Amino acid sequence: MTSKFLIPALLALTLSVSTASSMAADNHSLLGEAATTAATSRVITITPDTKYVNVQGGQSIQFNTGGSTFGWTFNGPAKSFELNRVAPAGLLDHPVRIYVSPNPLYNG
Repeated sequence: MTSKFLIPALLALTLSVSTASSMAADNHSLLGEAATTAATSRVITITPDTKYVNVQGGQSIQFNTGGSTFGWTFNGPAKSFELNRVAPAGLLDHPVRIYVSPNPLYNG
């Protein structure tokens, strides 16, 4: 391969790898976004027995667990995922699955 083709090929490869890594780092946007606890419309307490939680798309929830709180707005397309993926590190000591039902505002 000549250098005439090698440089554009390496540039394209570098750009595609950096784009893929930035998309992977921002996968939380598909799950929703952090919310201030003042902006939440519902409070859910996570106990050691909590295995799953049901929420509706569009809801902003304040989660209480072990004396700590965090807020999350469920505005992504995800149907279910582990809350541990979006909770602050170390806040949850066991897996909690979130089941997101469709936002009623967008149901025909």
